Amino acid sequence: METDAASRTDFYIGLSLAISSSIFIGGSFILKKKGLLRLAGRGSMRAGQGGHAYLKEWLWWAGLISMGAGEAANFAAYAFAPATLVTPLGALSVLVSAVLSSYFLNERLNIHGKIGCLLCILGSTVMVIHAPQEEEVDSLAVMAEKLKDPGFIVFAVCIVVSSLILIFVAAPRYGQKNVLVYILICSVIGSLSVSCVKGLGIGIKELFAGKPVLKDPLIWVLLVCLVGCISTQINYLNKALDIFNTSIVTPIYYVFFTTAVMSCSAILFKEWHRMAADSIVGTISGFLTIILGIFLLHAFKDISFTWDTLPLFLRRGQRGGPWGQPYVPLLSQESLSGGGVRAGSSKGYSPESSNRRNGSVVTT
Repeated sequence: METDAASRTDFYIGLSLAISSSIFIGGSFILKKKGLLRLAGRGSMRAGQGGHAYLKEWLWWAGLISMGAGEAANFAAYAFAPATLVTPLGALSVLVSAVLSSYFLNERLNIHGKIGCLLCILGSTVMVIHAPQEEEVDSLAVMAEKLKDPGFIVFAVCIVVSSLILIFVAAPRYGQKNVLVYILICSVIGSLSVSCVKGLGIGIKELFAGKPVLKDPLIWVLLVCLVGCISTQINYLNKALDIFNTSIVTPIYYVFFTTAVMSCSAILFKEWHRMAADSIVGTISGFLTIILGIFLLHAFKDISFTWDTLPLFLRRGQRGGPWGQPYVPLLSQESLSGGGVRAGSSKGYSPESSNRRNGSVVTT
């Protein structure tokens, strides 16, 4: 009975820490982006071009501190709960970032984006319910045996090699054009950082239990690897945030990061070996739901379609209106600051332009 109560307490502690982590991390994206935009407005060399002027911007440091608090809470959450519970809850950071960016960065969130955020939350809930149970790893000795598994060694080598190729070959050529390059670097390296966090969490528990953990070389190896992984993630995440829209970077980063972490956790802890068929289907369905939500949030972000204009579109559709004509893209903060309008936007159909011709205006 006492064991069950302790396990339940650990579960709620891990759950609370994971939720607070998502709030801090989601807010950090906004603070960092705000700082980078201020630097761009002053004419400083942008981070995407190799500049480091953001180190003198207090908003960027506030974002870094917020992310550090979130990562610390995330670190503690892995010590109390399995990775398959903590990682999917990272979808909440997508919701926090999307909502805050609509208020502070003028990155408008249309109906598709709101539905996408809701699907991310629902998919994460399904994944938590059907989460595979990892094997018990309660000591650094057991963790060391896990890390020596040939399957994990092959996985780690593939991660390191692919990261080096992305950093030295793909990033210089395609990093400023394709959002996936920098995000892939952060994601694949992040899968190893989660394993390091899990091992360090176990070591800290043993340290508080009075065991001579600091004499074990594994704890220092994990710490060095974690510092290297986090430094690389911060560097390339800054580049992605500086060049691309926050509402694009955050959800795509979540999808690839979660996929990498779930794959690494399954290989390292052999979680899927003990799962029933319904749990496997539930986990895959939850993750596909998240991907669908991410697709809605990303693919239709420029469509001017809100709750205010929905009745107008329905009325025009009943009268045989021009459903096949394109919508007017929403103006992002970058296009507004540049004083320009995206090509083709003046030719698209929008309810606002139709209402102006009829002598009325609908506020969206």
